[in-house]
Amino acid sequence: MKRIVEDIKSGRFSKVYLLYGEEAYLRRQYCEKLRKALLPEEDTMNCSIYAGKDINANEVVDRAGTMPFFAERRVIIIENSGWLKNGNDQIVALIKSLPETTYIIFVEEETDKRSKLYKAITANGYAALCEMQDEETLKKWVLGLLKKENKLITTNALELLLDKTGTSMENIRREVEKLICYKYYEEGITEADVEALCVVQIQNQIFDMVEAVAQKEQKRALELYYNLLALKEAPMKILALTARQFHMLLQVKEMKGKGYQESEIAKNTGLNPYYLKKKYIPQAARFQLSQLIDALTICVNAEESVKTGRIPDKLSVELLIIELSTQNKLPGSLCT
Repeated sequence: MKRIVEDIKSGRFSKVYLLYGEEAYLRRQYCEKLRKALLPEEDTMNCSIYAGKDINANEVVDRAGTMPFFAERRVIIIENSGWLKNGNDQIVALIKSLPETTYIIFVEEETDKRSKLYKAITANGYAALCEMQDEETLKKWVLGLLKKENKLITTNALELLLDKTGTSMENIRREVEKLICYKYYEEGITEADVEALCVVQIQNQIFDMVEAVAQKEQKRALELYYNLLALKEAPMKILALTARQFHMLLQVKEMKGKGYQESEIAKNTGLNPYYLKKKYIPQAARFQLSQLIDALTICVNAEESVKTGRIPDKLSVELLIIELSTQNKLPGSLCT
């Protein structure tokens, strides 16, 4: 990212940029920064945006070869094309022979670094990884957002905010904006404000539901499930996320048992190091390895029961929670 900031400051740009990785907020922000630096904001004639899996490569090539209209540059933005995974020889050839006045910005969530296109981009431009940020970086960013609005936040409130929002910068930004508006006439933001205003993301609610299962708090687990239903979350989505949670816990448990360092576990699972240490490792410790395997099997059986029409989806997840949180099914003793 520093390279992009330096390019914008100096006005010396690469012909092609790739912004990739799971942090959508950073991908969008840096794409917009580059676009504004390369072209005046009001110049829409020389900026073409293509998005999705069905982009016509011939059209992109033709547009790239068109001289800009009363401007120094033509900018082409290509979003989530899939070309960085599936390949596209036309675009590879284009990148290798871009006209002097044409600049291309790729914005992709997934990228295969072995692909010809990725290699062409890095050989002729710059690729920036937009990854999920760690706890300290997120805290500094939130404090920066609040400082711009002359707001302060307590340490405990900041911790609670990140617990509720997860690590998605877009989620965090949205909740911070709500807090700023809510406390328009006041300077300080407290835990009570965050508790009253900020929405817990579904993945965090699933985490809490699994935690209730681990603690054998059946009533609490069912309440969390009913809350998700009240929020119009589909039972099968809840089931899929629950199965994913148990799968993540199983991976963490296995790697922890083999002596992997936390940094290695985070890299192999894709989990944010902050949440791995604060949530996943402690939660995995509440289950034995065999219990996690059993839980995944129960999730698979529940899905099969729904797909074969034996049990309605809503009831299937309810029965799954009851089965998992029954004392004699998943005892809560720590693994040795």
